[in-house]
Amino acid sequence: MFGYIIYFQVAEAEKIVADAGNRRQDAMSDLVRRGDIVSSDGVVLATTEDHDGKDVRVYPYGELFSHVVGYNDYGRAGLELSMNFQLLNTHEDIVQQVKDDLRGRKKTGDKVITTLDYKLQSAASKALGNHKGAVVVMEPDTGRILAMVSKPGFDPNEMDRVWEEIHTEEGSTSTVLLNRATQGLYAPGSTFKIVTALQYLREHGANSDYSYKCSGEDRFDNVKIICYDHRSHGEVDLEHSIGYSCNTSFANIGMNEINMNGLHSTAEDLLFNQEIPYDPGCLKSSFTLDGTSDRNDIPQTVIGQGNTQITPLHNAMIMSAIANGGVLMKPYLVDSVQNDKGETVRSYKSSSVKSIMTTNEAKELAELLKAPAEYGTSSWKFKNYRHKIIGKTGTAEYDEGGHCNSWFVGYSNPEDPDIVVSVVIEDSDSDGLSGVQVAGAIFETYYP
Repeated sequence: MFGYIIYFQVAEAEKIVADAGNRRQDAMSDLVRRGDIVSSDGVVLATTEDHDGKDVRVYPYGELFSHVVGYNDYGRAGLELSMNFQLLNTHEDIVQQVKDDLRGRKKTGDKVITTLDYKLQSAASKALGNHKGAVVVMEPDTGRILAMVSKPGFDPNEMDRVWEEIHTEEGSTSTVLLNRATQGLYAPGSTFKIVTALQYLREHGANSDYSYKCSGEDRFDNVKIICYDHRSHGEVDLEHSIGYSCNTSFANIGMNEINMNGLHSTAEDLLFNQEIPYDPGCLKSSFTLDGTSDRNDIPQTVIGQGNTQITPLHNAMIMSAIANGGVLMKPYLVDSVQNDKGETVRSYKSSSVKSIMTTNEAKELAELLKAPAEYGTSSWKFKNYRHKIIGKTGTAEYDEGGHCNSWFVGYSNPEDPDIVVSVVIEDSDSDGLSGVQVAGAIFETYYP
């Protein structure tokens, strides 16, 4: 029993206190004024103010950080939930604590210093505008998340109104509280061609003489596959298939060049159907195709349609591993915890999850992924860009009416990668805003 008590106090206390259903939180908040949440560049994202003798949680930037920072009412969410223990803990010096006790004053809670960058968050939000979708920006060699935007958002300063609205008949289908970056599952579209290409490399190697003649459309068993705009790409190898995002070529690879059990295994190496190592929580991505599947499911699935689904965070993680030589770093949101005097009481360091591909495979994929920006689907934006961009576009149909979501996932400065950007825009065909445009605005903010 004594051993369990020690274990509870050391290993489990933070998790238990962060549980939204734990009433101990209320008791702690009677003694400690909840600490601030601050961006990495010193911008206060959440603070506690005294309003007529009552502590009120205030979010100076309203909707801008709503999903990632979260809210402190109605069960809590975001960092307000995952860092609840730290925000209600205090490391005031003992003299100050005695003074607070004698004066009947609450102690000052610790401050959480996040990895978030105010400028990048603002740029991502502005670029998305009023579109539904999500953006994740992270450092591939550390896992630090620099921006996480989800739209539509909400104003955490008005949670009473928001909560009331979503519990009306009209608001019952609202998704404003959904963090699409981690809880939104989307067909990956052509960004999944990275996975298909990796399987081809694993079976045939980078020096294979793959060739396919694209005429803009082709039939594979009972399935007709069409390239974007019925565009004929002519004779293509693997690089040009990636560069032009040639649907018929990749359908041909799926039907004739790779093993479906192998593709299933490769997808799982890249964390499809696996728990995503992200502590605030992220939905599992799914991939169902294998050697027992109907062959008619292959052509659509290998180009990112079918039943495959992925979150924007997961897509960013796959690209981060490519940028980082195959090693996946665990994504995280908090750099440190500080006391009321700004002294660090706890630091959070980057850590690797595992290698999800070999170093050579990562290099080979990176070489292939130069093509879209150099002459392919993103070259209109990045061909003459002052920093080289490695990445993949994607367009994913989500209904029979041809409506599409737009993807971009990629990274900058391939010789020494700086940031990975993952973007998804819902219903992008409504006005033509693309993931490439949003990513471009973020890169331009990062490199002033």
